[in-house]
Amino acid sequence: MSAFDALKTQLRAEPRTWLVTGAAGFIGCNLVEALLRLDQRVVGLDNFATGHEKNLAQVQASVGPERWEHFSFKRGDIRDLITCHTACKDVDYVLHQAALGSVPRSLEDPLSTHAANNTGFLNMLVAARDAKVKRFVYAASSSTYGDHPGLPKVEDVIGKPLSPYAVTKLVNELYADVFGRCYGMESIGLRYFNIFGRRQDPNGAYAAVVPKWVASMIHNEPVYINGDGETSRDFCYIDNVIQANLLAATSTHPEAANQVYNVAVGDRTTLNQLFEAIRSLLAPKFPHLADFKPVYRDFRAGDVRHSLADISKAQTRLGYAPTHRISEGLAEAMDWYVNDLG
Repeated sequence: MSAFDALKTQLRAEPRTWLVTGAAGFIGCNLVEALLRLDQRVVGLDNFATGHEKNLAQVQASVGPERWEHFSFKRGDIRDLITCHTACKDVDYVLHQAALGSVPRSLEDPLSTHAANNTGFLNMLVAARDAKVKRFVYAASSSTYGDHPGLPKVEDVIGKPLSPYAVTKLVNELYADVFGRCYGMESIGLRYFNIFGRRQDPNGAYAAVVPKWVASMIHNEPVYINGDGETSRDFCYIDNVIQANLLAATSTHPEAANQVYNVAVGDRTTLNQLFEAIRSLLAPKFPHLADFKPVYRDFRAGDVRHSLADISKAQTRLGYAPTHRISEGLAEAMDWYVNDLG
């Protein structure tokens, strides 16, 4: 039995109370659904800056009315400390996903990125400390590796940040570490690599590459690749992220807490390979994709050329064992993408 399977059995036997910030966002709503399916009590917090009410509606329909009764939602902004204190009351674990993502957004509007990702993060740390939560798990980012050229990426070797977004995520790790040293607070940062899966928003200027490309292909619109297409990423399916969050919150390994961990698969996929994988999955349903080609354009400022994670630390200390590689994740998510985006 895997560590995650054992944890799920334990949680069903002993339900806890969880706060998920950014609960209406892509990762947040999937965490809410997974927790409700494990019969947990869940509090959700979101201001709908980037999240969507339809995501929570889909979760409600998916889990059914009996489990949905264990969910309470608070509409509010993590930039407000009182909101954070209210949300953390009587909570065992915090899964902090609320943030303004996107490197390009941070380049265009660094002040908003800082306010959400640093002021909001510090508010949540203070509120979680004051509420004496058991553990604070937060969304860190692979962008923290910055300009360090080494592959695979190992947690304790980073370079200089390449964007305001990356700076905010590095500051999160520094604050969490200091709260551990100064207040004895337990936290874990999860450095997400390129996450994809159901309920990921394909719209807007800052949409992630997988849903954006799927939507463009379905609608016979141009798919743009920045650079030569040989830029590579470690794409990670949402089910792996759910597993990492729940294991991080509850791990009893003596060296688990007050650390950061890579959350990825340990595979490199180029943008050209990703394009072909998506096109080949969609082509049987959309004949116009038989000879569909991407449009290449200039490299994008702030982007890292290659990304590949070493996940051995998460495997050893958290029991993390990813269940989906990119091909399996794309195959599982594609029906959702087609139904939702088509």
